[in-house]
Amino acid sequence: MKVPSDLKYTKDHEWVKIEGDIAIIGITDFAQSELGDIVYVEVETVDETLDAEDVFGTVEAVKTVSDLFLPLSGEIIEFNEALQDEPEKVNTDPYGEGWMVKLKFSDSSEIDNLLSADDYKAIINA
Repeated sequence: MKVPSDLKYTKDHEWVKIEGDIAIIGITDFAQSELGDIVYVEVETVDETLDAEDVFGTVEAVKTVSDLFLPLSGEIIEFNEALQDEPEKVNTDPYGEGWMVKLKFSDSSEIDNLLSADDYKAIINA
């Protein structure tokens, strides 16, 4: 199970990569493996401003549909359009081509509430 040390994580199995005032967000390798084959990713919140922990979309796998929770407050500025035609990128490359949204976050202090790679590993290995 890959858990890159340069990312931040949530207890809901999202990962966050901070680049200036932009956060790139996706689901973790653990989450995609638990879900199984992902067949659809829906995000209808582009250009909306949401609070941390709000639902920003859903991911549909063969066996279930799961909500996606925003790790930080801010405006969703981009959806990874490649996932419309190739949702399986979330399975094959969850930390790369399988990213889901880009967020212009509004409160950098919320980053402190995210988990480190070691803290996240402790949750999934518990």
